[in-house]
Amino acid sequence: MKILYIEDDAEIGQWVSGDLTERGYEVLWLTSGDRAGEQMKEADLVLLDVMLPGLDGFTVGQRLKKEYPATPILMISARSSIEDKLHGLQFADDYVTKPFHPDELAARIEVLLRRFDKRVSPQLQLGHLCVHPDENRLVDSETGEEIMLTGKQFQIFMYFLRHPNQILTKDQIYETVWGEPYLEGDKTLMVHIRYLREKIERDPGNPQIIETIRGIGYRVRL
Repeated sequence: MKILYIEDDAEIGQWVSGDLTERGYEVLWLTSGDRAGEQMKEADLVLLDVMLPGLDGFTVGQRLKKEYPATPILMISARSSIEDKLHGLQFADDYVTKPFHPDELAARIEVLLRRFDKRVSPQLQLGHLCVHPDENRLVDSETGEEIMLTGKQFQIFMYFLRHPNQILTKDQIYETVWGEPYLEGDKTLMVHIRYLREKIERDPGNPQIIETIRGIGYRVRL
């Protein structure tokens, strides 16, 4: 997933772009909105500050949304008045006030990507698996047989594929897929991943696709 990030504050920009890169996103960081239009064709989401040199974020966002209505825009700003929020939400798809926690920002980005159906490539090969995200299908390319996943299993697997090579905590996975806070000790996610492995792994007892990171969570390597 490619994020176009427009922020003129160097310290905040480095922190946010670094955190999102670690989470598996490709981030293009601009310090003004002057060249934003040139970069929009490749962007899956725009992260846009309000206070920018030259044209402010409201003006930049309105122009970008008019030209690219299918690309979600998430406004970030220290301006927290209800008037500013309402102004931003006239065209933007979400509005977050500074300071914010990186996990909250990542969660809001994930929600927008799901809402706008920004998925991984139309077809992805992962070992013996051929993934067709747009068709909600998973095929064993060696046998040609379709692997039938439940809705939750497919959501979990797609979440992994949107964050390749990144260690995902149980909290992150559960809260994204179920939309509820994760309670320590809850075995729901573990059970779903066990059943998912039984369907996609050649040897579920020695998984090669969904890797367990002991004490933290899981990871899928691409």
